[in-house]
Amino acid sequence: MTAGTCAGAAFLFTAVGCAASAVAADAGSASNALARDMLAQLIAINTTDTPRGNVTTAAEAMAQRLRIAGFPSEDIWVLGPSERKKNLVVRLRGAHEHKPLLLIGHLDVVEARREDWSTDPFQLIEKDGDFYGRGTLDMKGPNAIMLASLVRLRQEGFRPARDIILALTADEEGGGANGVQWLVQHHRELIDAQFVLSGDDYSVLTENGKPLFFKLVASEKVYADFELRVINKGGHSSVPVPDNAIYSLTRGLDRLAIYEFPFELNAVTREYYRRRADLESGQRSADMRAILRDPPDGQALERLSRDPVERSITRTTCVATRLDAGHANNALPQRAQAVVNCRILPGHSPEEVRQRLVQVLADPAITVSYLASDGTRLDTAPAERGFAPPPLLPEMLNPLDQLVAETWPGLKVIPSMSAGASDATHTSAAGLPTYTFSPLSVDPNDDREHGRDERISVASFYQANEFFYRYLRTVTAR
Repeated sequence: MTAGTCAGAAFLFTAVGCAASAVAADAGSASNALARDMLAQLIAINTTDTPRGNVTTAAEAMAQRLRIAGFPSEDIWVLGPSERKKNLVVRLRGAHEHKPLLLIGHLDVVEARREDWSTDPFQLIEKDGDFYGRGTLDMKGPNAIMLASLVRLRQEGFRPARDIILALTADEEGGGANGVQWLVQHHRELIDAQFVLSGDDYSVLTENGKPLFFKLVASEKVYADFELRVINKGGHSSVPVPDNAIYSLTRGLDRLAIYEFPFELNAVTREYYRRRADLESGQRSADMRAILRDPPDGQALERLSRDPVERSITRTTCVATRLDAGHANNALPQRAQAVVNCRILPGHSPEEVRQRLVQVLADPAITVSYLASDGTRLDTAPAERGFAPPPLLPEMLNPLDQLVAETWPGLKVIPSMSAGASDATHTSAAGLPTYTFSPLSVDPNDDREHGRDERISVASFYQANEFFYRYLRTVTAR
């Protein structure tokens, strides 16, 4: 709002009110500039799980920014199990009227090769209204927003009703030093909270620029990798045999490719389809209502399952992601192996799925092992079942409903289950109810997470920065 606008609208605003609006606008602009600077610095630091990557460098860089912003050194911790895999934890002290709120985000990113990208993946590039760079969406952009919001609250002298804790961690994308898991096991006192907010998923789903709904992730699948292996004596390639290792393995993978795990809904996905049906029309809306029946309508289920996204929400899924076989062009393979990645519905365990894979592959020559996060091959998988969805806490959901309605009139918050898995699995398993959202606007058809030319809209980034600040202030107000 300009000074001229304030003067011309004296009948609507007092001088104090107009000055306050100007101060708020200035604070918002400063926060946007800070968030952009933090994002640029984070993108420039390679945090991949490679010899070039170093999460500690990013954690230390953000810790220094927090010290400059006025956070006491005793409220900032940089710690972890190894020199390259340290985590950042910071606490904004509150009035202790309630247990703390914990914010989590991961600093590591998946690998990106310069030759695959049209820009340098480890430089923040602003082009045609978008920010490009590895991690802009997953999830250095959300990290910068959480950091900037915390700094803004600190500089405004805001004293929340509860402590606000932010943990930015290592190895969510892979590696053997998952930061959230390590903090839960070794420094629970630093991150203990009433509930947790993760920024590890965009929330405003759009189509042709139009917002469709606001996704609040309240449940997740369980991640599990399995190695399929066939070993035999091999031989000379001039004498083919039907049981060579590659043939055995690929026949089993063909059976897996056409297998579908059973359809299943839980409290979150049932509510998801109930609310989504109100936003859809025609056959799609009718099908969403029909699968909520007991038993679900088979034809409606078949139609919805043609969509890979809908299928991933309602079933455990397993897909082959890596293949390796043979030792010479002129020899029968003595060894063939594949990695199968599974995303398991809550209520089921990796070991249950491993045993199902054995049944589906239907070949005793194929050994199915579980791959731990550090790459260790195990004969059996964990038997723990995925966590049940947490209740939708009013103190978390009501402010979200309110601010979403103010920011995107008519947009509805829809609880959903992530088809993937994130660090929320570790906090939820530790008894900390966890909810995931990041108020970035993304068209799912242009979701470039883990892919080439990862990007986010510049306008969406700044809008999300203001939204999250307002939400954090509202949800922790005294």
